[in-house]
Amino acid sequence: MRIKTALTIAGSDSGGGAGIQADLKSFAAFGVYGASAITAITAQNTRGVSGVMPVPPEMVAAQITAVRDDIPPDAIKIGMLGHAGIIAAVAEALEGYAGPVVLDPVMIAKSGDALLDDAAVEALIARLLPRAAILTPNLPEAARLLGTPVATRPEEIVAQGRALLELGPEAVLMKGGHAIGPCCTDRLVTRTGLHEVSGPRIDTRNTHGTGCSLSAALAALLALGRAPEAALERAQHWLSGAIRAADRLGIGSGHGPVDHFHEGRR
Repeated sequence: MRIKTALTIAGSDSGGGAGIQADLKSFAAFGVYGASAITAITAQNTRGVSGVMPVPPEMVAAQITAVRDDIPPDAIKIGMLGHAGIIAAVAEALEGYAGPVVLDPVMIAKSGDALLDDAAVEALIARLLPRAAILTPNLPEAARLLGTPVATRPEEIVAQGRALLELGPEAVLMKGGHAIGPCCTDRLVTRTGLHEVSGPRIDTRNTHGTGCSLSAALAALLALGRAPEAALERAQHWLSGAIRAADRLGIGSGHGPVDHFHEGRR
C-alpha cells in the first residue's frame, strides 16, 4: 500500500504563502505526498510581488513528465500558468492522464492586474477547462472567462457557474470569498445540481494563499477518494480553521499566510 500522491502545476511564491508552497503544505495537511512542476518563479513576500520570471514551456512539460513517469499522481492541481505557451505545454504533458484535475484559473492579481492576456485565456478555455474535474474560479475570474460583468447576487453566481459548465469541466466551484456579506458561501455547480457550503467571514488581513490552498485541498481529497461534494465540505471547514488561526503565525508585515497545519497545533 502506498501513500496517495498529488501533483501541483503552478508558480513559486518565495514568501511561502501561496502557489507551489501553499499547495504542497495543503497536500501535506491531508496526508498526501506532493510533487510539483513550477511554471514561474516569483520574488514576493507578504507585502507584494517585486518580480516574475516564467519557466520555459519545455521545462514545465519536462517536470510534469518526470513526475508522471515515476510518481503517478492520484490527482493534479493546476494554478498559475502565465501565458499561452505554458498552457499548451501543460495540456500536451497531461495527455492520457485519467485522474482528477482541479483547475484554479489564476488570472487576476489581488491588485486587479490581469495575469493572463486574452490569447492565454482563450487557450485556457480550449485546452484545459475540458480536462477539469473541478474548475475553481473566484467571481472576477469567472466573469473574465465568460466575458461578463462580475456576479453579485446568488442567482447570478449560480447562472455563471452553469455557463462555465458548458465550457467542459465536470463541476464548477464558484468561490465566495469576493462576495459581500457576513458569510462566505462556496457553490459547487454540477450537471446534476447545486451544493452550497457556507462559513463565517473571518476578520483578518492574513489571507494570502486562500484560493491556492482551497484548490489544493480539494485535489488532495479527490486523491483520497472523496466525492466532490464531500471534498468541498471538508476543504472549506479546514480552510476556515486555517484562516482563523492565521494571525497567531505572525509571518511578515503585510498580508500573511494562513495556518495550513492548524489542525495539528490544537
